Formats: sequence, structure tokens, C-alpha cells
Amino acid sequence: MSDAGATLFARYAFPPNERGYCGPDGVAPAELGRRARDFEGAWAYLRFIAGSAGIADPLDERVVRAYWLGGRLLDLVDGDRLACDLRARFAGQYRGPSAAAHHTFHVFEVYPWLSLLRRTGSSHAVSVLDRCRIRTGTVLSVRGSRAVVRSPALTWRDGTLAVGDVRSEQVRWERSLLPELAVGDRVALHWDWVCDVVTPADDARLRDQLRGWL
Repeated sequence: MSDAGATLFARYAFPPNERGYCGPDGVAPAELGRRARDFEGAWAYLRFIAGSAGIADPLDERVVRAYWLGGRLLDLVDGDRLACDLRARFAGQYRGPSAAAHHTFHVFEVYPWLSLLRRTGSSHAVSVLDRCRIRTGTVLSVRGSRAVVRSPALTWRDGTLAVGDVRSEQVRWERSLLPELAVGDRVALHWDWVCDVVTPADDARLRDQLRGWL
């Protein structure tokens, strides 16, 4: 198992795990990488990405980064085969003919929140979709384990989900997962946590992928 890949997985998986949405209960952040197989959704995608790329370790850092942030490894995944696996694994939640091995795909196509939003216009569904996706923002200030980040939020207008206005929000970060954070950093956010410092290319890729599912 790649230590770098396990650490990267923990950075992104810790926020929903802390809330009890996925993975094992009561696990410290440092242990999450070693318990990655317990994350039913993410592990299925990691295995597919690794197998498609001829990489033995699903927690190889390249594989983990592709699942959360995207990248060329996703082009190697057979979307039809992945969809077949997802239809069996998530019976009743996913019925599509093809799939993408990316967290954003899982949020918008497998989780029930988007269909709920379209049926009801629920503001809670908008919030879950916005915060469960991996989004990017710019750090405005850092104080202890808290930071203020400026990031565009999703909005529901006239029956359409779209990227709305930029907002400032207070988020958390864990020094044991992310050693440094500075004003001006472009970061990836999952729920109310900073997961990583990302490149402009990562940022552009995530924005492009989001547009593909809105």
C-alpha cells in the first residue's frame, strides 16, 4: 500500500466519515487510508481505475488523485463495465448505461440527492450536493485549525442547478493530514474541510467535470 496514496485518500475521505456518511465508525484520520476498503463507494472506483491503468495498488497516489480530482487515468476506464458493476453494487440507485470513475459522478449520478432536488426543489438537497462534491476555493485567512475560503456555491434557480455566486465560508483543516496552509492557496474542499492544495489544472478540471453533470 502506498503511504502517500493512503494519506491522500484520508484527506478527502475524512470529512464525510466524520459525519458518519461512509466508511468505518470512530476511525482516526491517520487510520482511514488503511481502512479504505470499508468505503464501499470509493473503493469500487479505486479498484476500477487501478485495474484499467495496470496499477496493482488501488491506493497508488495517482489512482487516488484521479478519483477525487480527475485526470488522464479516468480515460482508461471502460464506462460500460463500470456501469454494470455500479448497477449491481448500488441496486435501485443507479441505472445508467455508462459511468465515470470519479467522485463527482458518484455524487450527481448515484446518490439520490439530485433526483430528490428535481422532484422537490429541496434546499437541503442543494446544500448536500454542493458540499459533498469536491469543490475548489481560495484561502483568505488562516487561524489555527480554521480558515476562511472563498468559493462558488451551487444554486437552484428556475428548475436548474448551476454554479452561483462566490461566497466566503469558514472551514477546518487538520495539520496531521495537510501539513501547511497559507493565504492565497487554491484548495480542494469536501464538506467543511480543506483536503488539499491543488494546482490551476486541478481546479480547471474539476470545474469542467462539474459542468458536465449540471
